[in-house]
Amino acid sequence: MIQIFKAFSLAFRNLFNLKIVWILVWPLFAATLLWIIIGKFFWTPSVEWVMEIIPYTIMKDWIDESNLIKITDGIRDILNVVIFIMLVIMTSMIITALFVMPSLIDFVAKRYYPLLDRKNGGSIMGSLFHVISATIVFIALWSIAIPFWFIGIGMLISFLAAAYLNQRLFGYDAISEHASKEELKILLATDKLSLWSLGLLTGLVQFVPFLNLFAPTLTALAFIHFELARLEKFRHKSSTNSSQK
Repeated sequence: MIQIFKAFSLAFRNLFNLKIVWILVWPLFAATLLWIIIGKFFWTPSVEWVMEIIPYTIMKDWIDESNLIKITDGIRDILNVVIFIMLVIMTSMIITALFVMPSLIDFVAKRYYPLLDRKNGGSIMGSLFHVISATIVFIALWSIAIPFWFIGIGMLISFLAAAYLNQRLFGYDAISEHASKEELKILLATDKLSLWSLGLLTGLVQFVPFLNLFAPTLTALAFIHFELARLEKFRHKSSTNSSQK
């Protein structure tokens, strides 16, 4: 648990480094622009199409004429904002995992683990597999969570979805350049509770206003710090055991 909080605190400190600023900004900007464009061209037409096929029943007329329409409009607006923010954060996470991780790994490795050898046990296909599978599960969980948001359980499901996305997206990539294939296999199969714990901690950031803007880079940095420290410890232990034999 100490190592988890250490990795998180180091990641938070790294956010204030000038070299991280651009890495922090551009995935968020790209994701926001993407969903604004998608919303502009697809959201409104789809809503209008749905409204056209809904029959104007007596019940719908009654709702329109009552104050309930104000409540439902308010709930709809809140959900729209929540969904938009989470789509932007999720897309930023994916962009960070696919395109930003090498730069962040170099940043952390050179400053904190300069003697840690790179054995390049990971692969692009391995990274893509983790990204795609994590995204599918995350979307599925969020689809289940949204109808239950206003009774509490939806928030819990969303939180677990964020934790899953984080540890699945970044657990592999964080050590894919430094670990060998065998090391990668062993480390990903062990200490899963710690990976989930870090996923939960970084997932919490996604639900804190303003802080969630830093969530993609902060999460990536935290997993890099945690996984490289774990790899260094694993190699030291393996070396010690070999020398004793």
